[in-house]
Amino acid sequence: MSFTKLCVLLFTLTIAGVSSARAACSNASIKGTYGVLSTGLNGSLQPASSLNQVTVDGLGNLTGSATKSINGSIVTFTFTGTYAIASNCVGTVTFTNQSNQTEHDKIYLNSVNATGLFTGGFLVQTDANHVQSSVALAQGAATCTDLAVKHAYTFEATGTDVVKGRQFAIAGRLVLNGTGGITGNETLSLGGMILTSVAVTGSYTVNSDCTANSSVTPTGLSTSHLNLLVVNGGKEMLGIGTDAGSVVTVRLRQ
Repeated sequence: MSFTKLCVLLFTLTIAGVSSARAACSNASIKGTYGVLSTGLNGSLQPASSLNQVTVDGLGNLTGSATKSINGSIVTFTFTGTYAIASNCVGTVTFTNQSNQTEHDKIYLNSVNATGLFTGGFLVQTDANHVQSSVALAQGAATCTDLAVKHAYTFEATGTDVVKGRQFAIAGRLVLNGTGGITGNETLSLGGMILTSVAVTGSYTVNSDCTANSSVTPTGLSTSHLNLLVVNGGKEMLGIGTDAGSVVTVRLRQ
């Protein structure tokens, strides 16, 4: 065997060994703080969304807090729970809120970092009559101040205007100036009515725990208020609308 072929073989075996090692998951595969953004229909088949900040201990236990929009009514609550991750990186999660109501989810992990921890995943609620899916992203080594998120972000938002009975979708670009100001532009589909290149202004405040609040005003339209979480080391944010009468989820990415 030639030296070149031997090197290729050794490299292939090494990569295969790393992949195999990373493929064997357990409860220790997730640890730290994650943002979880959910959207879908609740048990009454009403539009619902939630933004959760979840801390997992690597041993099967979790705690967290949530903002939830239930058919346009906003509630906040805390929760505890447990999780179990199988070796194939698929697991189960339970969330129990302060009213002793429990949600059950199936979770599928993805995106391993250099330390072997999974930095994200997708979830689906497995309680009967619910139609709810979620995305989870690790907070990572994010610096959470107004200045630290001084970037341009592209974003997308989807949701339901419960009052007017119409769906909407938005995409655009926002610039956060590092001192709490927002400028940008967006394109909106409001029940199929298209508005393009709409100028946006707004404000934001980032808290030390990586939660944030924001308000944005498209020219000629009403102001929207959001709760946000800084995730993925500051490269992304997850958000939920907090205005009564609407159910909105938002994702921003540098």
